[in-house]
Amino acid sequence: MSMSRRELLIYFCGIGPTFLLTSHPFHAKAQDTAAGHSGRLGDLEPLAADLLPTGIRSRFVRGINGLNIHVLEAGFESPDRPALLLLHGFPDLAYGWRHLMPKLAEAGYHVIAPDQRGYGRTTGWDADYDGDLASFRRLNLVRDALGLVHAFGYESLAGVIGHDFGSPIAAWCAVARPDVFRTVTLMSAPYGGTPSIPFDTVNHPAKEDNTDGPGLADQLAALPRPRKHYQNYYSSRQANENIWHPPQGLHDFLRAYYHVKSGDWGGNHPVPLSSRRAAQMARMPTYYIMELDKGMAETVAEHMPTPEEIASNNWLTDNELSVYVTEFERTGFQGGLNWYRAGGFGRAEQQIFARRTIDQPSIYIAGSQDWGSYQSPGALEQMQNEACTDFRGIHMIDGAGHWVQQEKPDETARQLLDFLRDT
Repeated sequence: MSMSRRELLIYFCGIGPTFLLTSHPFHAKAQDTAAGHSGRLGDLEPLAADLLPTGIRSRFVRGINGLNIHVLEAGFESPDRPALLLLHGFPDLAYGWRHLMPKLAEAGYHVIAPDQRGYGRTTGWDADYDGDLASFRRLNLVRDALGLVHAFGYESLAGVIGHDFGSPIAAWCAVARPDVFRTVTLMSAPYGGTPSIPFDTVNHPAKEDNTDGPGLADQLAALPRPRKHYQNYYSSRQANENIWHPPQGLHDFLRAYYHVKSGDWGGNHPVPLSSRRAAQMARMPTYYIMELDKGMAETVAEHMPTPEEIASNNWLTDNELSVYVTEFERTGFQGGLNWYRAGGFGRAEQQIFARRTIDQPSIYIAGSQDWGSYQSPGALEQMQNEACTDFRGIHMIDGAGHWVQQEKPDETARQLLDFLRDT
């Protein structure tokens, strides 16, 4: 990307990153693409009331950081309630909180769950693989959340709760605006802390990294049973098409995907991993460390639940699954996949918070059969011992896998409400 003299002057005067992201032709092109995406989606209606549990409503909040955000809301009947913001992950929706929201509302909270940027009935985001990746960077997702909080008229919240990829966004909310997000609950994805900046290097130059040998991707590919990391796959151009139009159909793909990562699948027996070396990482199931020559659609097809298993599933019935099928059939998955691709995009602005910790009360909740707690070796320990200074505990819920708030909503609600009362 080339800069004019004017752009260089602005950059070095200290407002460069913001100015360039909003004024450079690349961004203008991306904004046009995003607008086109919104137009293709058209004017969407709220979710039908008969799709939602009693006490939850669907509505839109317009003009939030370029988005029209679809939210599910509970506990809205009376004013002046403390508020909770619930942030979902991949591939999920605000609808993923449907079992939990009424329980939190019954305890006296105003509960707000958005379809996040890239998902569901929220519009204004860019679905093009070659489009506006900058808009999916972590701190812009925090800006989405903050704008939504302000739109509802709250100066601060009782807590922010994030699941899966919503967990690091909840963590970044807590890091960036501790005055707004007074507690943080991280679910199914530990938070390892802010990125570092080289320290005390004037008289003690940093040692060069002389590490020899292949990186993780090459190590995995060289295994006797060649493998690849699912995040590398999700960052690839072909991933969206593979899972949006899978050979088995979208309904069966989602059914198998949600099943294999849940406590219902008998193959989930997670253990801590000692390192990010290939031999350790390959201990994870193939939905994390995939066969090199397979897409995710082919990976989960091998674990499609039986008709009997589907019939006995009371946390994701076929009627509930149809909501996911309808939403992802319309949007595809590229919006959510862009979160994986944008991880390093805003690293320089994240380094503004180097050595910053989460000092608000915090807890971690996950299913005991969820590999997500261990997929990043050392992150669980870093979260407890370094990243969170007022950490109130880890709660592994028996019988649940990755979708803990759906699989075991009663126990999840109990842990959350006990934590919130204590704070």
